[in-house]
Amino acid sequence: MTRIATIDIGTNTALLLIADLDFASQTLHAIYNHQEIIRLGKGVDKDRRINPEAIERLMNCLSLYRKFIADYGVERVCAVATSAVRDAQNRDEVLQIAKSRCGIDIELLSGDDEAELTFQGAIAGWQNLLEPFLVIDIGGGSTELILGDSHAIREKVSLDVGSVRLTERFFKSQPPSDESFSQAHTFLIDVFSNELSRFISGRESVIGVAGTVVTLAQQAQRLADFDNDKLHGYRLAYSSVQSQLDFFKTHSIDEIINAGVESGRADVITAGTLILWSFMRIFGAKQITVSTQGLRYGVATRELRYHLSKL
Repeated sequence: MTRIATIDIGTNTALLLIADLDFASQTLHAIYNHQEIIRLGKGVDKDRRINPEAIERLMNCLSLYRKFIADYGVERVCAVATSAVRDAQNRDEVLQIAKSRCGIDIELLSGDDEAELTFQGAIAGWQNLLEPFLVIDIGGGSTELILGDSHAIREKVSLDVGSVRLTERFFKSQPPSDESFSQAHTFLIDVFSNELSRFISGRESVIGVAGTVVTLAQQAQRLADFDNDKLHGYRLAYSSVQSQLDFFKTHSIDEIINAGVESGRADVITAGTLILWSFMRIFGAKQITVSTQGLRYGVATRELRYHLSKL
């Protein structure tokens, strides 16, 4: 048995998982989950740099996570970074600051690696899934589509479109203008239509991960707080996504927060919901199954398999 911590440093959030790797049963047991909205990718789509304020938010977050890691007696830390750091010209500087100030080595994932690990994390622990299944991970800077079954991944792609990136590129206000909303929608039609033939076979069994999807599931059930038992495995219907999009695209950030969306996500939830709605509409997906797992669970699963290979 080994206790590890995995940290997923995304464009909008940084997520921590502390888990025990049980070699006897060849499974992982989640002990603690936490997330902080750090908006690391603010301005990266335009400037191709992570700004000093965002770097400081990341360092504060990693310092907090260091305390959790110590409190839980973690033996190994695995931190990974995705789209925002991947696209930034000053990525080496960011990684070095994290190492020197927080003592955390961050692995920079390629888009393909991110997609594969997200797939493994999203389906971890689930049995008897309808195959093939399609995982969609809507992040702040990118969206991954991964098609596969219980044996292997068949197709995968990392698309340079996410809730933060789409917001910064098209929406100058919230609610967005009709024109900017239409432009964003047209852009997404092109993006997803190009991938339709490769991934359409998984449309009857779609699994959605990350903050946008979980938020929509929470809103659909009118949950005041995060409740993993009610969110993990929830079937989110296309009609619910559409009705929530209709609300978000016509209301202010304050009104969205008052409706129950956390403040750090309220300004990008319209774009995130538009991404999911566009995907479901183009692929003809009537519903998606929500997974509260994702990349950090995939990294933990990779660690488990590595240790088992050494036994």
